[in-house]
Amino acid sequence: MPVVFAGHGNPMNALNRESLLARSWRQVAEGMPRPRAIVAVSAHWYIRGTKVTAMETPRTIYDFGGFPEELYEIKYPAPGDPALASHLVGLLAPTSVELDQEWGLDHGTWSVLTHMYPAPTSPSCS
Repeated sequence: MPVVFAGHGNPMNALNRESLLARSWRQVAEGMPRPRAIVAVSAHWYIRGTKVTAMETPRTIYDFGGFPEELYEIKYPAPGDPALASHLVGLLAPTSVELDQEWGLDHGTWSVLTHMYPAPTSPSCS
């Protein structure tokens, strides 16, 4: 599978399903096989160290403020994959990576995936 850089831009991009950006993300997803899982690297974790989402049901995170209520109503219920998360920890050794059971999928992840894969069936780790 290819590695895809999908910068999310303004969180409001999640609301406009017919924008050029949204159509482009859909075209990227349609142009490759559906992944068994998605590993997203997000710059929105303001923590010390490196962590990977390891819960079975990551929550949708709204890590922004001052936007219209409809943006906070978006849910992206992608399943998690604790086994994949553990595998990633091993692959990244000797870098110290911890399994996370609290954060979830932030807008840097779900605002793009909601266009690429509107029906979230692939497990996600970020």
